[in-house]
Amino acid sequence: MNGASREALAAARERLDALTDNTSVDAAKLAEELAAVTALLQREVSLRRVLTDPSQAGEAKAELAGRLLRGQVGGETVDLISGMVRSRWSQSRDLVDSVEELASTADLTAAQRSGDLDDVEDELFRFGRIVASDKELRAALTSRSASVAAKSELLRSLLGGKARPATERLVVRLVTQPRGRSLEAGLESLSKLAAERRDRMVAVVTSAVPLSDQQKQRLGAALAKIYGRPMHLNLDVDPTVLGGIAVRVGDEVINGTIAERLEEATRRMAG
Repeated sequence: MNGASREALAAARERLDALTDNTSVDAAKLAEELAAVTALLQREVSLRRVLTDPSQAGEAKAELAGRLLRGQVGGETVDLISGMVRSRWSQSRDLVDSVEELASTADLTAAQRSGDLDDVEDELFRFGRIVASDKELRAALTSRSASVAAKSELLRSLLGGKARPATERLVVRLVTQPRGRSLEAGLESLSKLAAERRDRMVAVVTSAVPLSDQQKQRLGAALAKIYGRPMHLNLDVDPTVLGGIAVRVGDEVINGTIAERLEEATRRMAG
């Protein structure tokens, strides 16, 4: 997002945080309602254009949003959306993306309150690895011909009773409402949001064998020192790396595997 949209999203995040700081607010219900608004705005292109039209007064747009949503969602959701449409947006799609992000953040807040946020982070990561390694499963979840009901049922058979409720809600929404994103990109985005709930960065660590608790602690401390922020480790085991570890933080890759060293040696010999 650029310019006005970035500022509008930052303000919306602050309002959501202030709202969910109140433990009397049902964060999971708020997430469900925000997800419903996301679906509405995604479906009704003309509506989202009106609500982001810079030539219209902010109060007029907030009043329109209130009329449409009251009685359909709770007052907290109406207030959040009304505040968002008062803001200026660079593109109408940015409003939809931002409401969707708030829905995911509200679900992650619910997980944080129940002490499940660590588990949700790990489950999102593991689910991504399962999908990446199972072409038939990925095809079933991303098929345009499969119905929403069929995809939801498949996910519930995979995750129901085995994953935290927030994980299941997040994944079901991502799969049934992809909004043009790949499944992998959506899962990565959710993992980043989960890490941000505790102001932590995510490091994807690939090693030939599982790391010991001591190794994980040392690596986490070293990365936190490098990046100046607490670090959450998503651990993946891949025997093809032969030894050492590869670490990816955002777009930056720190590769210390034997396989990489062999490839480098081969390149030098060939040169």
